[in-house]
Amino acid sequence: MSRRRAWLLFALFLFATASLLYAWQPWQSNESGPRYRLAKIERGPLSAAVSASGTLSALVTVQVGSQISGQIQEIRVDFNSEVRKDQIIARLDPDTFASRVVQAEADLSAAESAAEVARGNLVVRQAEVGKAQIALADAERNLERKRALVTQNFISAAELDGAQAVLDTAREQLNLVRADLAVTQAQVGSARAQVAQRQAGLQQARLDLGRTIIRSPVDGVVISRNIDVGQTVAASFQAPVLFTIARDLRQMEVNVAVDEADVGRVATGQKLGFTVDAFPGERFAGQVTQIRKSPVTNNNVVTYSVMARVDNPELKLLPGMTASARILTEERQDALKLPNEALRFRPVQADGTPVKLEVRGREEGPGIPGRVWVLKEGKPSAVSVRLGVSDGKATEMLKGELQAGQEIILGLEEGSVQKTVKPSRPFGMGM
Repeated sequence: MSRRRAWLLFALFLFATASLLYAWQPWQSNESGPRYRLAKIERGPLSAAVSASGTLSALVTVQVGSQISGQIQEIRVDFNSEVRKDQIIARLDPDTFASRVVQAEADLSAAESAAEVARGNLVVRQAEVGKAQIALADAERNLERKRALVTQNFISAAELDGAQAVLDTAREQLNLVRADLAVTQAQVGSARAQVAQRQAGLQQARLDLGRTIIRSPVDGVVISRNIDVGQTVAASFQAPVLFTIARDLRQMEVNVAVDEADVGRVATGQKLGFTVDAFPGERFAGQVTQIRKSPVTNNNVVTYSVMARVDNPELKLLPGMTASARILTEERQDALKLPNEALRFRPVQADGTPVKLEVRGREEGPGIPGRVWVLKEGKPSAVSVRLGVSDGKATEMLKGELQAGQEIILGLEEGSVQKTVKPSRPFGMGM
């Protein structure tokens, strides 16, 4: 009897165990429903920014060239040399230009001598004109006397004719010397012009001689040297660049390329922060000074150059460094922040399709419309909101029936399902 009772108890134990296993089996549907990840709405500062990359450059960069051709005789500066305005930084061989100055001085002396000769000839011609005028006046008086004597029959008519001929000759002589005077005056003007021309040639020769000395046009630092001693530079159509001087590297600018979709949010005066690979743990600051309207198209991507001024008191930043920048476009000090993950969440139905939502009417108010989900009686419930500034992780809530500290749904927990259709039982578990 006891043996039979033992087998009965053992059979009851097996049945109870099988029932428990059947009730808890993992392939049954999750009757408790899906498990959601939740997050609380926070209040705090929020800022929106535009990301872009660019390069650093000196605020003012001057290319120093040569206006004349010649051979480099001396170089007084090198890379990274600090220079002052009008400081001599290089010299060209001056011998050729010095000889041109001497030749121009000799040409000027010859022109001045020719001008003196022309002025002397002018004085002579003026004297001849005066002499001819005196002779003409004497011939006229003599003719008048002859006429009076002829009427009194003291002289013959032939003598009167001779006096008339003398008068005509004197008149022609005066015309001749006057023409010579005009020619001489023209020669004097030409001589003066020749002197002015030689003076200009001498001045040009002296300028060219002075240009053999290359001076720095600004205070700054030499960042590029393109010549060596003995090298010949040729200034034919374009002045060759000998040095590049950056003016005061304590003030620099960063040129970043902003996408056309973001350039409308950028304005002068906005703050800019950037990093460089040379100092990965340090962040530098600047301010937008200019938005250039000329577009730059590269591989069908349109960007605009945004210039920002940067202080560089420690001279850490160098021209040409690549800057990864963020331009602060909007900033809120006390905003209700919704995680962007919550704005992307949308529940799905048992068949895996998204939950159908009611079509919302046109809502008035600031910002753009959005929707988040909260748990009500264990089920997701949609809440409409109006959205403002976003920093890529969180978005400002301008309007909505939510408060700081309230929990909203981010998504499903890992391994959780929203609803699972009960599958057929594994083999051996019955119907």
